[in-house]
Amino acid sequence: MSTFEPPAETLADVVVVDYGLGNLRSATRGLERAGAAVEITDDPEAFAAADGVVLPGVGAFREGMENAGPLREALTDHAEAGRPLFGICLGMQMLLTTSEEADHEGEGEVTGLDLVPGTNVRFDVDRKVPHMGWNELEVTRDHPIVEGVEGQYAYFVHSYYAEPDDPDAVVATADYGVDFPAVVANEAGNVFGTQFHPEKSGETGLRILRNFVEYCADR
Repeated sequence: MSTFEPPAETLADVVVVDYGLGNLRSATRGLERAGAAVEITDDPEAFAAADGVVLPGVGAFREGMENAGPLREALTDHAEAGRPLFGICLGMQMLLTTSEEADHEGEGEVTGLDLVPGTNVRFDVDRKVPHMGWNELEVTRDHPIVEGVEGQYAYFVHSYYAEPDDPDAVVATADYGVDFPAVVANEAGNVFGTQFHPEKSGETGLRILRNFVEYCADR
């Protein structure tokens, strides 16, 4: 039985970016349960009107950046203005500078949003890749997005993981033959992402989404 109590009123207006990749409906339902009024859109003008922006994503780094290319300026402007930007799975990887994925596929370097400087690297472990399953979260530093989730489990599906240039950008880790960043954030704290899928992570995911919505409301 769920112990999560949805709020009685809307706490924040949130935009979910529609750039052709990602499980938008599941993310939207989770955010609505967490107290957000959600608009799914690819209209950059909607970003400015929202309390926070969610960049979801499933798929390849190159495809993600190419699809989101027309929105790059609006996303970076939103982040640089100090407003909340939350990347999920591929969306988190897109917050970084680049990824080994394109090189691994023989496609050459692809530039990410560069809001959390660093590179996404492929798992080099004696385990099945992609990594799929539930892993325990270890919070490594304070950030509103991870309040109440230390030691809880989240659901991951990925072959690459973030390696930020600044170790302090790592907010929480998980273990899959190597400790990898499960949550990252920029120095200002308003740009952050989860490698796992909150919308697929049960009570833990709902807590993350509620933390995000409350962070947006507080801003």
